Amino acid sequence: MAFLKVVPLERALEIVNSFTLPLGTEEVKLSEALGRIVAEDIYSPIDIPPFDRATVDGYAVRAEDTFMASEANPIKLKVVGEIHAGEEPKLELKKGETVYISTGAMLPKNADAVIQFEDVERVGDEIIIYKPAYPGLGVMKKGVDISKGRLLVRKGERLGFKQTALLSAVGVERVRVFRKPKVAIISTGNEIVLPGSELKPGQIYDINGRALSDAVNELGGEGIFLGIARDDRESLKELIEEGVRVADIVVISGGASGGMRDLTASVIEELGEVKVHGIAIQPGKPTIIGEINGKPVFGLPGYPTSCLTNFTLLVVPLLLRALGREGKVRKVKARLKHKIFSVKGRRQFLPVKLEGGVAVPILKGSGAVTSFIDADGFIEIPETVESVDEGEEVEVTLFEGW
Repeated sequence: MAFLKVVPLERALEIVNSFTLPLGTEEVKLSEALGRIVAEDIYSPIDIPPFDRATVDGYAVRAEDTFMASEANPIKLKVVGEIHAGEEPKLELKKGETVYISTGAMLPKNADAVIQFEDVERVGDEIIIYKPAYPGLGVMKKGVDISKGRLLVRKGERLGFKQTALLSAVGVERVRVFRKPKVAIISTGNEIVLPGSELKPGQIYDINGRALSDAVNELGGEGIFLGIARDDRESLKELIEEGVRVADIVVISGGASGGMRDLTASVIEELGEVKVHGIAIQPGKPTIIGEINGKPVFGLPGYPTSCLTNFTLLVVPLLLRALGREGKVRKVKARLKHKIFSVKGRRQFLPVKLEGGVAVPILKGSGAVTSFIDADGFIEIPETVESVDEGEEVEVTLFEGW
């Protein structure tokens, strides 16, 4: 089997797009739906408010009874009762009558305005009005906030606290959401140790396991970190097999040597099929795309920036598609801070930081942790381009805001 038969990025994306994740949907309680992706449009089952209600404490009136009121011609209305929030009025106003009403309470029949109690004079069982009210004064009409049948949340939208609050306001108790794609994450390399372990000479702490797992969770999936595979066949094979058992996708961040990358491809080939071993991009040329038991398996570079760049290019669209979203990462336009050079014939992805609409290239190299941490995203430099000038408009693919 020959490895590193480099293919164009477009071919790699075609293969990724051929994968399907038949995850389906499930119904969950609204109290458990935060962060989930909605599987169907949700419409309001009721009007909000569901009745005409008072927006102030005061007196519900028939506006026409007050039209002639003035300082010179005060009008008296008889108080025939009180209505408080949560009560259903049992009376209807007749000519010359009013009721005291609390904020949020339902208006009685025939009432179409509420005058604040500060604007009237109460004398016994009467109020004295010195200026006219108009229909709708102090009233929120039925359905004016949210009308029955209004679209509240679109299919593919992620539920934040504002969306869950909105659904709660219309009485929705359960929502249908896409099942979370499960992604098994494996870090590799003898030099990698987990945070909390003693760092010995020649070792570094793992960043990719945490970054990939949480990136999956942020997207709406379920990241499952399986641990670190050492640079031997059995260790790697055992974790890949576990990943295929427990997840829908397996993502491996590569070891430090070319031999380890070949080992990863060899194990995937033994268990399934290697579809791509090498993509014509920099960084991340040795990236692997495979399939085991119908499940996609990705072998990504070990350097953090390269790993997260290729994760964004290849894995994120697959996850978004599985979640019923567009399958495209978010991009923004910016102006390049200063001129950069590239190698003609090599398609390059360069991390950048965004500063007020300006893309600042990060040139520390993909092996630097802060290259990824400082980056808001990356720009693509085509293989036909040798340099990009200062001030030129570029398109930034974002790491966040998926």
